[in-house]
Amino acid sequence: MTKIPKKVSDRLATEVTKYQKVLTAAKDRDVNESDTVTIIVDMLSDIFGFDKYYEVTSELAIRGT
Repeated sequence: MTKIPKKVSDRLATEVTKYQKVLTAAKDRDVNESDTVTIIVDMLSDIFGFDKYYEVTSELAIRGT
């Protein structure tokens, strides 16, 4: 089993609570897909440490669709 690094564990502890509130509010307001993408990109950045400008994209072209 892989151990979670302390930096990630600390981020999870602080950020998950914040995003639980954000997600609950978004669900209550029935936000659109664009707003949902914004929340997910912020979560990937803040919680998991991805660089949202270089490592995350909200659009992906799929051939044949």
